[in-house]
Amino acid sequence: QLQASGGGLVQPGGSLRLSCAASGSWFNINLMGWYRQTPGKQRELVATITVGGTIKYADSVKGRFAIARDNAKNTASLQMNSLKPEDTAVYYCISGVLTPKYWGQGTQVTVSS
Repeated sequence: QLQASGGGLVQPGGSLRLSCAASGSWFNINLMGWYRQTPGKQRELVATITVGGTIKYADSVKGRFAIARDNAKNTASLQMNSLKPEDTAVYYCISGVLTPKYWGQGTQVTVSS
């Protein structure tokens, strides 16, 4: 089970930190990360990180978001800085081998003044 936390309401230019924890019997979690979805649109990749530390970011968040993970604890975090209204979405924690297989419950991030 993936437990996500840290969403909320923030003003443009502000910061939020999302956390994701994999509970239960997990091993060989190669990929962890975050996707997001807005109404009427497909889920899109935000950032992913492999157990070896290979990171991928959406172009729209490069330079503003930073993903990290603790392999020993099976946790991942997403530091989101310089947030924009277009970052408003439901954010989903994911895990898998090469592509997302498991999805956590979404956490709402709203960027608004």
